[in-house]
Amino acid sequence: MTAGPGEAAAPVVAAAPGAAAGSADTAGPLRLTRDGPLAVLTMDSPPLNLFDAAMWSAWDDAVRRLAADPPRALLVRAEGRVVSAGVDVDVFARLDPAEAEEFWRQRMGITQELERLPCPTVFAAHSLTLTAAFELALACDLVVATEGARFGLVEQRVGFTPAMGGTQRLAQRAGPSRARELVMTGELYRGSTLAQWGVVNALFGQSTFHADAHAYALRLAEGPTRAHAATKAVVRSFLDGGVPAADRMLPALAAEVTRTEDHRRAVTAFLTDGPQHETPYRGR
Repeated sequence: MTAGPGEAAAPVVAAAPGAAAGSADTAGPLRLTRDGPLAVLTMDSPPLNLFDAAMWSAWDDAVRRLAADPPRALLVRAEGRVVSAGVDVDVFARLDPAEAEEFWRQRMGITQELERLPCPTVFAAHSLTLTAAFELALACDLVVATEGARFGLVEQRVGFTPAMGGTQRLAQRAGPSRARELVMTGELYRGSTLAQWGVVNALFGQSTFHADAHAYALRLAEGPTRAHAATKAVVRSFLDGGVPAADRMLPALAAEVTRTEDHRRAVTAFLTDGPQHETPYRGR
């Protein structure tokens, strides 16, 4: 599933100065680097960052590493003219139907592992973001984009349906009617439209996009890590069981956060210096 004719003219965007900071943990089509408390996953498989066997293997390895050693926040980004033109159609041509269930179960596992990370996760889309890449974006806590970025779950063009959890996660964010529309029509939707739908959380300008997205994620990484994890847990409980389920688990969770060093230091700083205090959070 590749970019349409109009997408080929998308401008090249330079990487943010800090986006590749730190030593790389993963080589190949996906780089895992660190900028202090922030982990950065960068798709870099020119020209289209297609999801082929190598890209999926790299993603599987990366999410396992992140789960074993969680950062304080994660930024997912891409190099090149497009974020990703989606799944390499050759994958569908070669897939044995007898093996399809296990194949897609494994890919679904990547989505779920990314979603389970305890830290804030941000997906940055500067341009075309199709199929598997869009599905992984929907597994992140927050999505930032340019107004003109194009998103699509276009599997209907090969007589297929999104199989990494994108349909249900889109329905969760934008409602079932919007999800059916986007998937069934196979149309592309701009970042500005998905911001109106509540799918994209923030829009940044094209010329400074990578730097802005990096700063956005870094600010989360430097925040109260344990409190952010608690927020994720409350939202997950609500999605799984509604307000009653979230209400049941919240008192014990709040008690855990009360015991964290970040909370205690922030309360002291607030009382001393007011709400604009600059006490750094340490993630514990």
